[in-house]
Amino acid sequence: MTDSNEPKGLKKGLTNYGDIDFSLFLRKAFIKGAGYTDDALSRHVVGIINTGSDFNPCHGNAPQLVEAVKRGVMLSGGIPFEFPTISVHESFAHPTSMYLRNLMAIDTEEMIRAQPMDAVVLIGGCDKTVPAQLMGAISAGIPAIQLVTGSMLTGSNRGERVGACTDCRRFWASFRGEEIDAQEIAAVNNQLVASVGTCSVMGTASTMACIAEALGIMLPGGASPPAVTADRIRIAERTGAQAIAMIEQRLTPDRILTAKSVENALRVLLAIGGSTNAIIHLTAIAGRMGIAIDLAQFDRMSEETPVLVNLKPSGDHYMEDFHRAGGLVTVLRELRTMLHLDALTVTGRTLGEEIDAAGPGFPQEVVRGVDNPVYAHGGIAVLRGNIAPGGAIIKRSAASLALMEHEGRAVVFEDMADLAARIDDEALEVAADDVLVLKQLGPVGAPGMPEAGYIPIPKKLGRIGVKDMVRISDGRISGTAGGTVIVHVTPETAIGGPLRLVRTGDRIRLSVAARTLSVLLSDDELAARAAETKPAAPSPQERGYRKLFLRSVTQADQGCDFDFLRAVSITDTVPKSRS
Repeated sequence: MTDSNEPKGLKKGLTNYGDIDFSLFLRKAFIKGAGYTDDALSRHVVGIINTGSDFNPCHGNAPQLVEAVKRGVMLSGGIPFEFPTISVHESFAHPTSMYLRNLMAIDTEEMIRAQPMDAVVLIGGCDKTVPAQLMGAISAGIPAIQLVTGSMLTGSNRGERVGACTDCRRFWASFRGEEIDAQEIAAVNNQLVASVGTCSVMGTASTMACIAEALGIMLPGGASPPAVTADRIRIAERTGAQAIAMIEQRLTPDRILTAKSVENALRVLLAIGGSTNAIIHLTAIAGRMGIAIDLAQFDRMSEETPVLVNLKPSGDHYMEDFHRAGGLVTVLRELRTMLHLDALTVTGRTLGEEIDAAGPGFPQEVVRGVDNPVYAHGGIAVLRGNIAPGGAIIKRSAASLALMEHEGRAVVFEDMADLAARIDDEALEVAADDVLVLKQLGPVGAPGMPEAGYIPIPKKLGRIGVKDMVRISDGRISGTAGGTVIVHVTPETAIGGPLRLVRTGDRIRLSVAARTLSVLLSDDELAARAAETKPAAPSPQERGYRKLFLRSVTQADQGCDFDFLRAVSITDTVPKSRS
């Protein structure tokens, strides 16, 4: 229950210049200009973060969600106040949405702190918005509940069902390989995104929605309803009502987002064949709570956690199908013996109690049982070696089996400009069994660690039918992407990571089975190359947010958060060994 002596509603966060009653008098006088009564202003206040933007079609249903949340708040006796923060969309953020995630987290935290509210509803959706909101809400410390905008509907191209953005990449690769013409690629461009909402596959947005539900910071059933459905609106109304209940129960983020809930989320990430980006985001979220993620233990968890969800890019179906199959609870039932069922959720009940309340499952083809998985092991593997001493990530559930054990000649691109200039040059010396390497793509180097790790297949190879190659970078890939792509190489090249020492013609060996990624050079040769080159220093002309970012951003293994925003100390590490 709430403390009766603790300020609530409009009495929270009053500026006190010696007469706090006058501060409240002024605050009420101004808000009454909007037509509020004393009765309305005496109630619990629920802030609603509206991240709607004309530049963000993933959040195109935000106005409807805000209205539904308001309805839920008022039906439960509270008063809602909508307010904006910045909105970030993957395709409309330069240089990359990841560059702006921490800025959105700061905006979220400070606006929650600055304005009087007893609880907050976080409305996010497109990739970086959900982690940004959770990071900010953890630091702000008041009761918070996540609501996502939901996935888009699928479209149809010549009778074939299509959806963003795995199919975007598939069709574009066909166009680059001259398998389809300009007329067909223009036609499919009209069908890939059939409505507002986030990507229709298990990309980063859908992955983070599932993770938020697994963490317990979202209502059960909240991850899967598509954006333009009545189910999504009903979840929004219930979210508003639950925000009021959380005030009474003092359900602050630190009670819900614990080591056990983070471990549950990691387990779910593997079982859904989720985005590699979620590792960075979960690491940042956990880091705000003083919890570290052990990549070696995460890799061991991957070996014992099967992929159960048959969704693109690791399978065949779309988020609409996942919702019709029962949503995330269908996965949680199968993982029950592997989860911490005593982890608390925003309902005030435990995860185990919520799974029980959902009742039994029903026959469907989207979520497999543990005895008949899509893949026997988790979708993500952690690699290490002399070019990735701090680790690297591969989404093996979306990779080519034939390339999981591979040795090839490196074809190196020094940065994105070099890649753009040479990748389609007919004179480029490249073969199908080569390994494409892209440098300067990390948090500092790019900056912002863009999703450019999905290096395009050179056109000259695409024309002869090459669909996949081993690709390595210190950047990221979209959660919607497939292929044998190795990312998050740590430490990054810009700060002296050994990937910077690789040259065209070197031999690189990948063994997913052995979890290794190495350039076949001696330690002495690598040391000699390191002595010849030094990372470039940041330009003294840097200013503003960019200067703050370059000075403060951490590496991928610490979540790319700002060092001054993480918890002062690490008090726990997950996942725990099950032995």
